[in-house]
Amino acid sequence: MDNSRSFEALVAEGVAVPTEGWDFSWFEGRATEARPSWEYARTAGDRLTWANTVLDVQTGGGEVFDFALSRAAAQPPMLAAATEGWPPNVAQATALLRSRGVVVVAAPADAPLPFADAAFDLVLSRHPVRANWPEIARVLRPGGTYFAQHVGPRSAFELVEHFLGPQPEAVSGARDPERERADAEAAGLEIVALRAERLRMEFYDIAAVVHFLRKVIWMVPDFTVEAYEPELRALHERIEATGPFVAHSTRHLFDARKPHARRT
Repeated sequence: MDNSRSFEALVAEGVAVPTEGWDFSWFEGRATEARPSWEYARTAGDRLTWANTVLDVQTGGGEVFDFALSRAAAQPPMLAAATEGWPPNVAQATALLRSRGVVVVAAPADAPLPFADAAFDLVLSRHPVRANWPEIARVLRPGGTYFAQHVGPRSAFELVEHFLGPQPEAVSGARDPERERADAEAAGLEIVALRAERLRMEFYDIAAVVHFLRKVIWMVPDFTVEAYEPELRALHERIEATGPFVAHSTRHLFDARKPHARRT
């Protein structure tokens, strides 16, 4: 990080960085985010060793699923599939996951999953836009598991509200884990475990903020540098004067199971 660089130069750098996929390595030295204690990608890899058929929902660029599969390389699933809705990510995930035999299917996040009933032992997802609980329950086999890390309520809202101002409860309270628990149970799933954590984030320069908001598009949905130039400049001056901008992400971990049918 070079504090002597101008606002304009830093913004231009944040705009120039490609946003495809979920590789966040560019942020090294520019921003930090604490990681949940449960180590989702590693634990997902451990789960893969007992699954014959697995689906990764909303896989992004496939990076997290690829890492999980690498941990299960000695005993990989017989069938692995992934869905993704954003065309650049579909292409990136297909290229990355092809060597592992993963079938990547283009499917919008809010569309029905394009698979047969009871097709999978394990459904994974990291940061889905929205969990389609009825569809997740439908494609799981009885006894199958949904294991996923979700974004929680008010995640990075210190940053969001800098740009958008105070948000109503309908927005700030979205993604509440207990509401999601209720929705999962209404779809017929049993919650084995549900854990939540609040994690510190730091942004060291305005380039990192620009890239983050371009990459994580639901934070400030209409974000462009031109539209939010005054807010960006004010935040740049704040970082220059007082140091890193601090926000907090929220994450929760779902471990849910589709029960076996009851005998009558």
